[in-house]
Amino acid sequence: MDRVFKALASARRRRMLDHVRHRPGCSVNDVCACFDTSRIAVMKHLRVLERAGLIVSRKVGRTRQMYLNVVPIRMIYDRWTTEFSGLWAGGLTELKYRLESQRKSDEP
Repeated sequence: MDRVFKALASARRRRMLDHVRHRPGCSVNDVCACFDTSRIAVMKHLRVLERAGLIVSRKVGRTRQMYLNVVPIRMIYDRWTTEFSGLWAGGLTELKYRLESQRKSDEP
């Protein structure tokens, strides 16, 4: 999980990940075209994302196609929210209903 957090800590890498998410199968050249940095810098960022498991790539001919892998993000979500989400969602829903009924009773 440390690698995932490190990879997501960079705004540039998050934008690259968004690019891959919106264009499954895109190449390194496609990503490079969207950023004002060198190809080497883009490849370093993509390597960090790949090592974190956020990008999966496959080689087709001379091109490397990249795809988003949401599993590491889902694992973080499950770890940090599953235990508490039911409790908090129930409490917030109850509070919402109480406030709405109180507001209705206060209306003329």
